[in-house]
Amino acid sequence: MADLTTDFLGITSPNPFWLASAPPTDKEYNVRRAFEAGWGGVVWKTLGAEGPPVVNVNGPRYGVIHGADRRVLGINNIELITDRPLEVNLEEMARVKADYPDRALIASIMVPCEEAAWKAILPRVMETGADGIELNFGCPHGMAERGMGSAVGQVPEYIEMVTRWCKTYYDRPVIVKLTPNITDIRKPALAAKNGGADAVSLINTINSITSVNLDAMAPEPMIDGKGTHGGYCGPAVKPIAMNMVAEIARDPETRGLPISGIGGITTWRDAAEFMALGAGNVQVCTAAMTYGFKIVEEMKRGLSAWMDEKGYRSTHDFIGRAVPNVTDWQYLNLNYVTKAQIDQEACIKCGRCYAACEDTSHQAIAMSADRTFTVKDDECVACNLCVDVCPVENCITMQEMAAGAVDPRTGKVVQDQYANWTSHPNNPAAVQAAE
Repeated sequence: MADLTTDFLGITSPNPFWLASAPPTDKEYNVRRAFEAGWGGVVWKTLGAEGPPVVNVNGPRYGVIHGADRRVLGINNIELITDRPLEVNLEEMARVKADYPDRALIASIMVPCEEAAWKAILPRVMETGADGIELNFGCPHGMAERGMGSAVGQVPEYIEMVTRWCKTYYDRPVIVKLTPNITDIRKPALAAKNGGADAVSLINTINSITSVNLDAMAPEPMIDGKGTHGGYCGPAVKPIAMNMVAEIARDPETRGLPISGIGGITTWRDAAEFMALGAGNVQVCTAAMTYGFKIVEEMKRGLSAWMDEKGYRSTHDFIGRAVPNVTDWQYLNLNYVTKAQIDQEACIKCGRCYAACEDTSHQAIAMSADRTFTVKDDECVACNLCVDVCPVENCITMQEMAAGAVDPRTGKVVQDQYANWTSHPNNPAAVQAAE
């Protein structure tokens, strides 16, 4: 049977599913319930400096994007870091860690970008017995306007500087949480590495406005007739998060830097995909807020069953396995040719494939008088839009053309050797290089 035990930075947890720093990890009560439900670890909701607690709004804090079935696709939040006193949080963390020594407990921290502020809080966090810290350089609202959160995460020099301070005054693992609100995620990741970070976690939330109240003419969530941008998370951000994780995992300068994957993880499959792209574990928030803490049992069962099916004994067997297959567009094989194929027995004659292809793509699907849909190979460019819009799984598939066959669209013989854009005759750079 698969062993879900995970070793991340020397921090052992019974499974790779951690709760991310957010409302679900805001207090002792929540975290104890999470551990009893089966979570492998938690990142405690972000702590602030000693002094008057942060003040959150007293009205709506969340905006939501729903699917057609009311399923939550994304949540926008305007909540800030913990609004409870630092001392209370530290006392609760110490009690929880003492009672659950086998679970990972990470302290998320955000204090002013001053060495003295970090030097003051780190020894106090150390006393709780927490396994490590996570530097919150990602929050895009409220705290950023105060020179913290993404205001630090968007400046690589600041990331490196603060990380160095933390490595100086703290001797346990330091994880740097990165903001996605940046052009190239590799630069802040490299800055964290250069500062001595033991790992990075990503992504934090994305700057967003999810909706506008058209009666009040104000963004939602709305506070007394006004709204603001917030941080977007949930299933909708998963593709963005996975791309950023993969970019760090495959870049020569950051390759090998441990990654904690965050962003829309709702199922065991989501977690497996992040880990295949290089994440050593995953952090979950929106799924827990939507379905409750017990969703982790479903995640654990699913991941364990899949690992058994594939013959993976531990998570280390598949972490990073997909990274070598992530490449740049210019290196994709241009001699790989496929065509769409429709299973007539599975087809329900809804016509979605025809409408999508006829109106918005390549007019490569024909419709007969009795609504039989067939692919016109001489027009099909294999874009697979028809596969994506078809409501019947595996009704439409993409079939590879064999080497030696003639592609009816181009009239060219399908070649079996690899060829890419870098040497293609239509590439001006390739022509110049040849000359």
